[in-house]
Amino acid sequence: MPTPSFAGVDGRVLLFAPVGRDAPMIAKVLGEAGVAAKVCRDIEEFGGDLSEGAGAAFITEEALTPAATQYLIDELRHQPTWSDFPIVVLTAGVGASDVASLGVLRALGEVGNITLIERPTRIITLVSALQSALRARRRQYEVRDHLIEQRRAQEERAHLLAVAEAANRTKDEFLATMSHELRTPMTAILGWARLLHTNKFSEEEFAHALRTIERNARAQTKLIDDLLDISRIITGKLRLDMRPVDLSSVIETAVDATRPTAEAKLIHLQTIIDLRAGPVTGDADRLQQVVWNLLTNAIKFTPSGGRVLVKLARVNPHVEITVSDSGNGISPEFMPHVFDRFRQADGTTTRSHGGLGLGLAIVRQLVELHGGAVVAKSAGEGRGASFIVQLPLTVTRRELDAPAHIHPTAGDNFAPGSSPPLLNRLRILVVDDEADTRDLLRVVLEGCGAQVTTAASAA
Repeated sequence: MPTPSFAGVDGRVLLFAPVGRDAPMIAKVLGEAGVAAKVCRDIEEFGGDLSEGAGAAFITEEALTPAATQYLIDELRHQPTWSDFPIVVLTAGVGASDVASLGVLRALGEVGNITLIERPTRIITLVSALQSALRARRRQYEVRDHLIEQRRAQEERAHLLAVAEAANRTKDEFLATMSHELRTPMTAILGWARLLHTNKFSEEEFAHALRTIERNARAQTKLIDDLLDISRIITGKLRLDMRPVDLSSVIETAVDATRPTAEAKLIHLQTIIDLRAGPVTGDADRLQQVVWNLLTNAIKFTPSGGRVLVKLARVNPHVEITVSDSGNGISPEFMPHVFDRFRQADGTTTRSHGGLGLGLAIVRQLVELHGGAVVAKSAGEGRGASFIVQLPLTVTRRELDAPAHIHPTAGDNFAPGSSPPLLNRLRILVVDDEADTRDLLRVVLEGCGAQVTTAASAA
Protein backbone atom coordinates (compact mmCIF):
# COMPACT_ATOMS: atom_id res chain seq x y z
CA MET A 1 0.00 0.00 0.00
CA PRO A 2 1.29 3.53 -0.75
CA THR A 3 2.60 5.78 2.04
CA PRO A 4 2.69 9.39 0.72
CA SER A 5 0.76 12.25 2.38
CA PHE A 6 -3.03 12.38 2.16
CA ALA A 7 -3.25 14.58 -0.94
CA GLY A 8 -3.74 14.23 -4.69
CA VAL A 9 -4.29 10.61 -5.71
CA ASP A 10 -4.24 9.58 -2.04
CA GLY A 11 -7.48 11.45 -1.42
CA ARG A 12 -9.46 9.96 -4.33
CA VAL A 13 -12.10 7.20 -4.36
CA LEU A 14 -11.73 4.15 -6.60
CA LEU A 15 -15.02 2.90 -8.06
CA PHE A 16 -15.13 -0.71 -9.23
CA ALA A 17 -18.58 -1.70 -10.53
CA PRO A 18 -18.33 -3.44 -13.92
CA VAL A 19 -22.11 -4.00 -14.23
CA GLY A 20 -24.68 -1.22 -14.43
CA ARG A 21 -24.43 2.52 -14.06
CA ASP A 22 -23.56 2.64 -10.31
CA ALA A 23 -19.95 3.68 -10.73
CA PRO A 24 -20.42 6.54 -13.26
CA MET A 25 -23.35 7.91 -11.27
CA ILE A 26 -21.45 7.88 -7.98
CA ALA A 27 -18.43 9.44 -9.68
CA LYS A 28 -20.61 12.29 -10.95
CA VAL A 29 -22.13 12.94 -7.53
CA LEU A 30 -18.74 12.75 -5.76
CA GLY A 31 -17.28 15.19 -8.26
CA GLU A 32 -20.10 17.65 -7.52
CA ALA A 33 -19.28 17.25 -3.82
CA GLY A 34 -15.62 18.07 -4.48
CA VAL A 35 -14.32 14.50 -4.12
CA ALA A 36 -12.11 13.06 -6.88
CA ALA A 37 -13.21 9.63 -8.14
CA LYS A 38 -11.76 7.13 -10.61
CA VAL A 39 -13.85 4.45 -12.35
CA CYS A 40 -12.00 1.13 -12.79
CA ARG A 41 -13.09 -1.26 -15.58
CA ASP A 42 -11.47 -4.45 -14.20
CA ILE A 43 -9.43 -5.76 -11.28
CA GLU A 44 -6.11 -5.11 -13.11
CA GLU A 45 -6.94 -1.43 -13.53
CA PHE A 46 -8.22 -1.28 -9.97
CA GLY A 47 -4.96 -2.82 -8.69
CA GLY A 48 -2.83 -0.39 -10.68
CA ASP A 49 -4.77 2.63 -9.44
CA LEU A 50 -4.66 1.33 -5.86
CA SER A 51 -0.87 0.98 -6.01
CA GLU A 52 -0.64 4.66 -7.08
CA GLY A 53 -2.73 5.76 -4.11
CA ALA A 54 -6.33 6.06 -2.96
CA GLY A 55 -8.31 7.17 0.09
CA ALA A 56 -11.23 4.69 -0.17
CA ALA A 57 -12.85 2.25 -2.56
CA PHE A 58 -16.41 1.49 -3.68
CA ILE A 59 -17.06 -2.04 -5.01
CA THR A 60 -20.28 -3.75 -6.02
CA GLU A 61 -20.84 -7.34 -4.94
CA GLU A 62 -20.88 -8.49 -8.57
CA ALA A 63 -17.27 -7.34 -9.01
CA LEU A 64 -16.01 -9.66 -6.27
CA THR A 65 -14.91 -12.55 -8.43
CA PRO A 66 -12.54 -15.11 -6.84
CA ALA A 67 -9.54 -13.41 -8.44
CA ALA A 68 -10.66 -9.92 -7.36
CA THR A 69 -11.43 -11.15 -3.84
CA GLN A 70 -8.03 -12.83 -3.45
CA TYR A 71 -6.28 -9.70 -4.72
CA LEU A 72 -8.10 -7.53 -2.16
CA ILE A 73 -7.36 -9.97 0.68
CA ASP A 74 -3.65 -9.99 -0.19
CA GLU A 75 -3.51 -6.21 -0.38
CA LEU A 76 -5.34 -5.74 2.93
CA ARG A 77 -3.12 -8.26 4.71
CA HIS A 78 0.05 -6.46 3.63
CA GLN A 79 -0.94 -2.99 4.80
CA PRO A 80 1.46 -1.14 7.11
CA THR A 81 0.52 -1.09 10.78
CA TRP A 82 -0.96 2.41 10.63
CA SER A 83 -3.23 1.64 7.61
CA ASP A 84 -6.80 0.31 7.64
CA PHE A 85 -7.91 0.97 4.04
CA PRO A 86 -11.73 1.52 3.92
CA ILE A 87 -13.86 -0.29 1.32
CA VAL A 88 -17.59 0.29 0.84
CA VAL A 89 -19.31 -2.77 -0.70
CA LEU A 90 -22.76 -2.47 -2.28
CA THR A 91 -24.49 -5.82 -1.76
CA ALA A 92 -27.69 -7.30 -3.16
CA GLY A 93 -29.05 -7.61 0.39
CA VAL A 94 -28.70 -10.40 2.90
CA GLY A 95 -31.73 -12.25 1.60
CA ALA A 96 -30.58 -12.07 -2.01
CA SER A 97 -26.89 -12.99 -1.38
CA ASP A 98 -25.98 -16.64 -1.85
CA VAL A 99 -23.75 -18.65 0.47
CA ALA A 100 -20.66 -18.01 -1.64
CA SER A 101 -21.18 -14.24 -1.58
CA LEU A 102 -21.62 -14.27 2.17
CA GLY A 103 -18.35 -16.20 2.50
CA VAL A 104 -16.53 -13.66 0.35
CA LEU A 105 -17.84 -10.73 2.38
CA ARG A 106 -16.98 -12.48 5.63
CA ALA A 107 -13.39 -13.16 4.39
CA LEU A 108 -12.92 -9.51 3.42
CA GLY A 109 -14.34 -8.35 6.73
CA GLU A 110 -11.78 -10.41 8.64
CA VAL A 111 -8.80 -8.65 7.05
CA GLY A 112 -10.06 -5.18 6.19
CA ASN A 113 -12.23 -2.20 7.02
CA ILE A 114 -15.36 -3.21 5.10
CA THR A 115 -18.66 -1.28 5.17
CA LEU A 116 -21.68 -3.10 3.69
CA ILE A 117 -24.59 -1.16 2.17
CA GLU A 118 -27.59 -3.13 0.93
CA ARG A 119 -29.63 -2.45 -2.15
CA PRO A 120 -31.87 -0.65 -2.64
CA THR A 121 -30.26 2.53 -1.26
CA ARG A 122 -30.07 6.16 -2.17
CA ILE A 123 -27.05 7.69 -3.89
CA ILE A 124 -26.72 10.23 -1.10
CA THR A 125 -26.29 7.37 1.37
CA LEU A 126 -23.42 5.90 -0.67
CA VAL A 127 -21.79 9.31 -1.00
CA SER A 128 -22.12 9.91 2.73
CA ALA A 129 -20.55 6.53 3.48
CA LEU A 130 -17.62 7.24 1.15
CA GLN A 131 -17.07 10.71 2.63
CA SER A 132 -17.02 9.14 6.09
CA ALA A 133 -14.49 6.57 4.84
CA LEU A 134 -12.26 9.38 3.49
CA ARG A 135 -12.34 11.20 6.84
CA ALA A 136 -11.30 8.00 8.59
CA ARG A 137 -8.51 7.52 6.05
CA ARG A 138 -7.28 11.06 6.60
CA ARG A 139 -7.02 10.37 10.35
CA GLN A 140 -4.96 7.28 9.56
CA TYR A 141 -2.52 9.41 7.59
CA GLU A 142 -2.32 11.84 10.51
CA VAL A 143 -1.54 8.96 12.83
CA ARG A 144 1.08 7.72 10.36
CA ASP A 145 2.72 11.15 10.17
CA HIS A 146 2.72 11.35 13.97
CA LEU A 147 4.37 7.93 14.22
CA ILE A 148 6.98 8.93 11.64
CA GLU A 149 7.72 12.11 13.57
CA GLN A 150 7.96 10.15 16.81
CA ARG A 151 10.36 7.66 15.25
CA ARG A 152 12.44 10.48 13.77
CA ALA A 153 12.59 12.19 17.16
CA GLN A 154 13.61 8.92 18.83
CA GLU A 155 16.32 8.35 16.26
CA GLU A 156 17.55 11.92 16.72
CA ARG A 157 17.60 11.49 20.50
CA ALA A 158 19.45 8.20 20.14
CA HIS A 159 21.95 9.85 17.81
CA LEU A 160 22.47 12.77 20.25
CA LEU A 161 22.91 10.30 23.17
CA ALA A 162 25.43 8.31 21.10
CA VAL A 163 27.30 11.54 20.14
CA ALA A 164 27.29 12.69 23.77
CA GLU A 165 28.57 9.32 24.96
CA ALA A 166 31.32 9.34 22.34
CA ALA A 167 32.27 12.90 23.35
CA ASN A 168 32.36 11.88 27.01
CA ARG A 169 34.52 8.87 26.23
CA THR A 170 36.87 11.03 24.17
CA LYS A 171 37.00 13.61 26.98
CA ASP A 172 37.71 10.97 29.62
CA GLU A 173 40.42 9.39 27.47
CA PHE A 174 41.95 12.81 26.81
CA LEU A 175 41.94 13.78 30.50
CA ALA A 176 43.57 10.48 31.40
CA THR A 177 46.17 10.94 28.65
CA MET A 178 46.82 14.58 29.60
CA SER A 179 47.26 13.69 33.28
CA HIS A 180 49.73 10.98 32.31
CA GLU A 181 51.64 13.15 29.84
CA LEU A 182 51.93 16.08 32.27
CA ARG A 183 52.81 13.88 35.23
CA THR A 184 55.59 11.99 33.46
CA PRO A 185 57.97 14.95 32.83
CA MET A 186 56.98 16.52 36.16
CA THR A 187 58.06 13.36 37.98
CA ALA A 188 61.50 13.60 36.38
CA ILE A 189 61.77 17.34 37.05
CA LEU A 190 60.80 17.11 40.74
CA GLY A 191 62.80 13.96 41.30
CA TRP A 192 66.07 15.35 39.93
CA ALA A 193 65.48 18.74 41.60
CA ARG A 194 65.17 17.03 45.01
CA LEU A 195 68.29 14.97 44.39
CA LEU A 196 70.26 18.09 43.50
CA HIS A 197 69.64 19.39 47.04
CA THR A 198 71.77 16.56 48.42
CA ASN A 199 74.93 18.00 46.78
CA LYS A 200 76.33 14.49 46.35
CA PHE A 201 76.75 14.60 42.58
CA SER A 202 79.87 14.78 40.52
CA GLU A 203 80.17 17.57 37.99
CA GLU A 204 79.18 15.17 35.20
CA GLU A 205 76.18 13.86 37.15
CA PHE A 206 75.14 17.43 38.00
CA ALA A 207 75.20 18.39 34.31
CA HIS A 208 73.20 15.25 33.42
CA ALA A 209 70.56 16.17 36.03
CA LEU A 210 70.21 19.69 34.63
CA ARG A 211 69.91 18.38 31.07
CA THR A 212 67.20 15.94 32.18
CA ILE A 213 65.25 18.68 33.98
CA GLU A 214 65.50 20.98 30.96
CA ARG A 215 64.49 18.25 28.49
CA ASN A 216 61.41 17.31 30.49
CA ALA A 217 60.50 20.95 31.07
CA ARG A 218 60.63 21.53 27.30
CA ALA A 219 58.41 18.49 26.74
CA GLN A 220 55.89 19.81 29.24
CA THR A 221 56.05 23.28 27.70
CA LYS A 222 55.28 21.77 24.28
CA LEU A 223 52.19 20.03 25.69
CA ILE A 224 50.96 23.26 27.24
CA ASP A 225 51.68 25.23 24.05
CA ASP A 226 49.57 22.73 22.08
CA LEU A 227 46.71 23.12 24.54
CA LEU A 228 46.94 26.91 24.31
CA ASP A 229 47.08 26.82 20.50
CA ILE A 230 44.02 24.59 20.19
CA SER A 231 42.19 26.82 22.69
CA ARG A 232 43.02 29.95 20.65
CA ILE A 233 41.91 28.23 17.45
CA ILE A 234 38.59 27.07 18.96
CA THR A 235 37.83 30.51 20.41
CA GLY A 236 38.93 32.35 17.25
CA LYS A 237 41.71 34.23 19.09
CA LEU A 238 44.66 32.95 17.07
CA ARG A 239 46.40 35.84 15.31
CA LEU A 240 48.32 35.39 12.07
CA ASP A 241 51.05 37.76 10.85
CA MET A 242 50.38 37.43 7.12
CA ARG A 243 53.15 38.34 4.68
CA PRO A 244 54.99 36.73 1.74
CA VAL A 245 56.86 33.67 2.98
CA ASP A 246 59.65 31.65 1.38
CA LEU A 247 58.66 28.05 2.20
CA SER A 248 62.12 26.66 1.44
CA SER A 249 63.62 28.54 4.41
CA VAL A 250 60.67 27.53 6.60
CA ILE A 251 61.23 23.88 5.73
CA GLU A 252 65.00 24.08 6.22
CA THR A 253 64.56 25.59 9.68
CA ALA A 254 62.08 22.88 10.71
CA VAL A 255 64.32 20.14 9.31
CA ASP A 256 67.38 21.51 11.16
CA ALA A 257 65.38 21.56 14.40
CA THR A 258 64.29 17.92 14.06
CA ARG A 259 67.45 16.45 12.55
CA PRO A 260 69.09 15.60 15.93
CA THR A 261 66.04 13.54 16.92
CA ALA A 262 66.05 11.75 13.57
CA GLU A 263 69.78 11.02 13.80
CA ALA A 264 69.37 9.65 17.32
CA LYS A 265 66.93 7.06 15.87
CA LEU A 266 69.17 6.43 12.83
CA ILE A 267 66.40 7.76 10.58
CA HIS A 268 67.44 9.08 7.17
CA LEU A 269 65.94 12.58 6.83
CA GLN A 270 65.85 13.83 3.22
CA THR A 271 64.57 17.05 1.62
CA ILE A 272 63.64 17.78 -1.99
CA ILE A 273 63.02 21.47 -2.70
CA ASP A 274 61.54 22.79 -5.95
CA LEU A 275 63.13 26.21 -6.43
CA ARG A 276 60.23 27.20 -8.71
CA ALA A 277 57.73 26.78 -5.88
CA GLY A 278 57.54 30.51 -5.25
CA PRO A 279 56.32 32.33 -2.13
CA VAL A 280 53.01 31.99 -0.31
CA THR A 281 51.17 34.47 1.84
CA GLY A 282 51.15 33.37 5.44
CA ASP A 283 52.50 33.51 8.96
CA ALA A 284 56.06 32.16 8.78
CA ASP A 285 56.04 31.14 12.44
CA ARG A 286 52.84 29.14 12.10
CA LEU A 287 53.87 27.55 8.80
CA GLN A 288 57.12 26.49 10.44
CA GLN A 289 55.00 25.02 13.24
CA VAL A 290 53.00 23.04 10.64
CA VAL A 291 56.14 21.53 9.10
CA TRP A 292 57.71 20.89 12.51
CA ASN A 293 54.58 19.10 13.75
CA LEU A 294 54.45 16.89 10.66
CA LEU A 295 58.17 16.10 10.89
CA THR A 296 58.14 15.25 14.59
CA ASN A 297 55.05 13.12 14.04
CA ALA A 298 56.74 11.24 11.19
CA ILE A 299 59.94 10.71 13.17
CA LYS A 300 57.99 9.57 16.24
CA PHE A 301 56.13 6.85 14.35
CA THR A 302 59.05 5.69 12.19
CA PRO A 303 61.14 2.85 13.63
CA SER A 304 64.92 3.02 13.87
CA GLY A 305 66.62 2.81 10.48
CA GLY A 306 63.61 4.18 8.58
CA ARG A 307 63.37 7.22 6.37
CA VAL A 308 61.45 10.52 6.32
CA LEU A 309 61.16 12.65 3.19
CA VAL A 310 60.13 16.33 3.04
CA LYS A 311 59.24 17.60 -0.42
CA LEU A 312 58.30 21.08 -1.66
CA ALA A 313 56.78 21.30 -5.14
CA ARG A 314 54.76 23.74 -7.20
CA VAL A 315 51.45 22.38 -8.46
CA ASN A 316 49.56 25.27 -10.05
CA PRO A 317 47.76 27.14 -8.63
CA HIS A 318 49.28 26.12 -5.30
CA VAL A 319 52.37 24.67 -3.68
CA GLU A 320 52.55 21.35 -1.90
CA ILE A 321 54.56 20.35 1.14
CA THR A 322 54.69 16.56 1.47
CA VAL A 323 56.03 14.79 4.55
CA SER A 324 56.19 11.04 4.01
CA ASP A 325 57.69 8.27 6.11
CA SER A 326 58.28 4.52 6.18
CA GLY A 327 56.75 4.18 9.62
CA ASN A 328 53.74 2.58 11.29
CA GLY A 329 51.16 3.81 8.77
CA ILE A 330 47.48 4.50 9.41
CA SER A 331 44.72 1.91 9.54
CA PRO A 332 41.66 2.46 7.28
CA GLU A 333 39.46 2.57 10.40
CA PHE A 334 41.41 5.44 11.96
CA MET A 335 42.01 7.41 8.74
CA PRO A 336 38.74 9.46 9.00
CA HIS A 337 39.79 10.59 12.51
CA VAL A 338 43.48 11.29 11.93
CA PHE A 339 42.99 15.10 12.15
CA ASP A 340 40.44 15.02 14.98
CA ARG A 341 41.30 16.76 18.23
CA PHE A 342 42.27 14.49 21.13
CA ARG A 343 42.09 11.38 18.92
CA GLN A 344 44.92 8.87 18.76
CA ALA A 345 45.05 5.44 17.17
CA ASP A 346 46.24 4.17 20.56
CA GLY A 347 44.61 6.28 23.24
CA THR A 348 45.76 4.25 26.26
CA THR A 349 48.25 5.54 28.81
CA THR A 350 50.38 2.44 28.17
CA ARG A 351 50.93 3.30 24.49
CA SER A 352 54.46 3.38 23.16
CA HIS A 353 54.28 7.00 21.85
CA GLY A 354 53.54 10.08 23.94
CA GLY A 355 51.55 13.20 23.14
CA LEU A 356 48.03 14.54 23.51
CA GLY A 357 46.81 13.87 19.99
CA LEU A 358 46.73 17.59 19.15
CA GLY A 359 49.60 17.96 16.69
CA LEU A 360 47.76 16.94 13.53
CA ALA A 361 44.59 18.78 14.62
CA ILE A 362 46.66 21.96 14.97
CA VAL A 363 48.22 21.33 11.55
CA ARG A 364 44.82 21.10 9.87
CA GLN A 365 43.49 24.22 11.60
CA LEU A 366 46.57 26.31 10.78
CA VAL A 367 46.61 25.17 7.15
CA GLU A 368 42.92 25.98 6.73
CA LEU A 369 43.45 29.41 8.32
CA HIS A 370 45.96 29.99 5.50
CA GLY A 371 43.35 29.10 2.90
CA GLY A 372 44.89 25.71 2.23
CA ALA A 373 44.11 22.05 2.85
CA VAL A 374 45.90 19.02 4.25
CA VAL A 375 45.25 15.36 3.48
CA ALA A 376 46.65 12.12 4.85
CA LYS A 377 47.42 9.02 2.81
CA SER A 378 48.50 5.55 3.88
CA ALA A 379 48.39 2.07 2.38
CA GLY A 380 47.65 0.69 5.84
CA GLU A 381 49.36 -0.25 9.07
CA GLY A 382 53.07 -0.86 8.76
CA ARG A 383 53.22 0.69 5.28
CA GLY A 384 54.12 4.30 6.06
CA ALA A 385 52.12 7.50 5.68
CA SER A 386 52.16 10.77 3.76
CA PHE A 387 50.75 14.16 4.72
CA ILE A 388 50.25 16.65 1.90
CA VAL A 389 49.79 20.36 2.66
CA GLN A 390 48.43 22.52 -0.16
CA LEU A 391 48.82 26.30 0.08
CA PRO A 392 47.74 28.94 -2.48
CA LEU A 393 50.53 30.82 -4.23
CA THR A 394 51.17 34.50 -3.49
CA VAL A 395 49.93 36.82 -6.24
CA THR A 396 52.76 39.34 -5.78
CA ARG A 397 56.17 38.70 -7.36
CA ARG A 398 58.29 41.01 -5.23
CA GLU A 399 61.40 39.51 -3.70
CA LEU A 400 61.43 38.47 -0.09
CA ASP A 401 64.02 40.34 1.92
CA ALA A 402 62.61 39.72 5.39
CA PRO A 403 64.56 37.20 7.50
CA ALA A 404 62.99 33.87 8.35
CA HIS A 405 60.76 33.96 11.42
CA ILE A 406 61.35 31.88 14.51
CA HIS A 407 58.36 30.34 16.29
CA PRO A 408 57.52 32.30 19.48
CA THR A 409 57.85 29.17 21.61
CA ALA A 410 61.34 28.57 20.24
CA GLY A 411 62.74 31.69 21.86
CA ASP A 412 64.56 29.62 24.47
CA ASN A 413 66.81 27.93 21.95
CA PHE A 414 70.06 29.73 22.86
CA ALA A 415 72.87 27.24 22.90
CA PRO A 416 74.30 26.55 26.37
CA GLY A 417 77.17 28.89 27.05
CA SER A 418 76.22 31.41 24.34
CA SER A 419 76.48 35.08 25.24
CA PRO A 420 73.19 36.63 26.42
CA PRO A 421 72.18 40.05 25.09
CA LEU A 422 73.58 43.06 26.98
CA LEU A 423 71.02 45.32 28.65
CA ASN A 424 73.35 47.67 30.50
CA ARG A 425 71.88 50.95 31.77
CA LEU A 426 68.32 49.79 30.96
CA ARG A 427 65.69 50.09 33.70
CA ILE A 428 63.04 47.37 33.28
CA LEU A 429 59.76 46.93 35.13
CA VAL A 430 58.57 43.29 35.35
CA VAL A 431 54.88 42.75 36.16
CA ASP A 432 53.65 39.21 36.82
CA ASP A 433 51.24 37.77 39.38
CA GLU A 434 53.38 34.63 39.87
CA ALA A 435 56.21 35.20 42.34
CA ASP A 436 58.40 32.42 40.92
CA THR A 437 58.08 33.80 37.39
CA ARG A 438 58.91 37.33 38.64
CA ASP A 439 62.04 36.09 40.38
CA LEU A 440 63.14 34.12 37.30
CA LEU A 441 62.72 37.11 34.99
CA ARG A 442 64.50 39.39 37.48
CA VAL A 443 67.51 37.08 37.73
CA VAL A 444 67.75 36.64 33.95
CA LEU A 445 67.47 40.36 33.20
CA GLU A 446 69.88 41.37 35.97
CA GLY A 447 72.31 38.84 34.56
CA CYS A 448 72.19 40.84 31.32
CA GLY A 449 73.07 44.05 33.18
CA ALA A 450 69.57 45.57 33.51
CA GLN A 451 68.20 47.35 36.58
CA VAL A 452 65.01 45.47 37.37
CA THR A 453 61.99 46.47 39.44
CA THR A 454 59.21 43.89 39.99
CA ALA A 455 55.49 44.24 40.69
CA ALA A 456 52.79 41.66 41.39
CA SER A 457 49.98 43.54 39.62
CA ALA A 458 49.32 46.43 37.30
CA ALA A 459 47.96 48.47 40.21
